[in-house]
Amino acid sequence: MTFNTFLRHLREGFKNIFRNGWMSIASITSIIVSLLILGVFIMLVLNVNSLADQADSQVEINVFLELNVDQSMRETLQKEIAAMPEISKTAFVTKAQGLEELRKDLGDSGKELLEGFDKDSNPLPDKIVVEVIEPTTVPFVAGKIEKLNTVHPEKPILKVRYGKGTVETLFTITKLIRNVGFIFVTGLAIMSMFLISNTIRVTILARRREISIMKLVGATNFFIRWPFFIEGALIGLIGSLITVAILFTGYYRLLAAVQGDIALSMLKLMPLEGIWIQLSALLVILGMLVGIIGSTLSMRKFLKV
Repeated sequence: MTFNTFLRHLREGFKNIFRNGWMSIASITSIIVSLLILGVFIMLVLNVNSLADQADSQVEINVFLELNVDQSMRETLQKEIAAMPEISKTAFVTKAQGLEELRKDLGDSGKELLEGFDKDSNPLPDKIVVEVIEPTTVPFVAGKIEKLNTVHPEKPILKVRYGKGTVETLFTITKLIRNVGFIFVTGLAIMSMFLISNTIRVTILARRREISIMKLVGATNFFIRWPFFIEGALIGLIGSLITVAILFTGYYRLLAAVQGDIALSMLKLMPLEGIWIQLSALLVILGMLVGIIGSTLSMRKFLKV
């Protein structure tokens, strides 16, 4: 195909969009609605996964020490824990710091409960706070830390706490959220492609007479197909660009509303710059691809004259 021929197909593709005004608008609208639903759901799944990751990353292990553990033994124990390959970070928290943290966590409701406890009457033990590289290894690492008591005759570890039962449930729920989200996004993408393709087929069906005449006067299938091919791509491009504009304008305003509301400020949504490039590219490519496929498949039977 020569460059002039390509320019001719490109002009025809543009003209066909305006020539078949209402049908083109119907196809573009179908793309906007379908991709908008898909885009909203993808952003929802991405944010749910992000919140799940945040919940996973906050899981930590508290290693409470016996009251008679001296500084030397505590440092030895902390080094042994930090040397484990699954560990990312350890921090020693004195019982005085632990009492202060507990007061902050309980707030005003805990003032009466903790009244009378001070530096000399602190019932809390010292502890080592442990963070792991992979949150799902928390139960396994907790077991390894408990076994350190068998290494040292002093048995310096009072107890190891990580929220047993609750943590396993949390990991199960987050895994389920990710899997269900992936299935829904995949199914919605397929359904959107089917809906958009059918709308474009209706557009091609309305022009079957034009295709038949071109075929009868000797035009090749390749020559007939290209303008429709370009038209489908342009319809998909226009629809997807409008979708991207609507989607990210709405998300930008949602982020502003969440950040401006004290009650919702704890809800950490994904920043716009972290997702807009990848999601925009996905929606534009998907919109153009569906437009091209819908036009190409719909023409097959009309080219057999």
